[in-house]
Amino acid sequence: MNNLTDQLIALFEQTGKAHHHAFAATDGADADWPIWYAEYLMDKLPSLLGASFTKSELVYLLVRLSKEQALDAPGAKWPRYYARYLVERYA
Repeated sequence: MNNLTDQLIALFEQTGKAHHHAFAATDGADADWPIWYAEYLMDKLPSLLGASFTKSELVYLLVRLSKEQALDAPGAKWPRYYARYLVERYA
């Protein structure tokens, strides 16, 4: 695994914890989680990847990755799955 992948995994883990904390009253449940995640990641993710995203593009990407992981690797840890996908496509 490379440094960028590790950085992305750490960022996604941090994002998941922050989201869970923000929605502690509902035990992390949030039907609109991709919107919250996109807002949280907007200033961090593009600089790591050297890419630019609009908020709606990032929401779409997060939804897409969530659905693909459910089909391709349902038992995989999502931060690792997302990081590998993004490194393959943007780095």
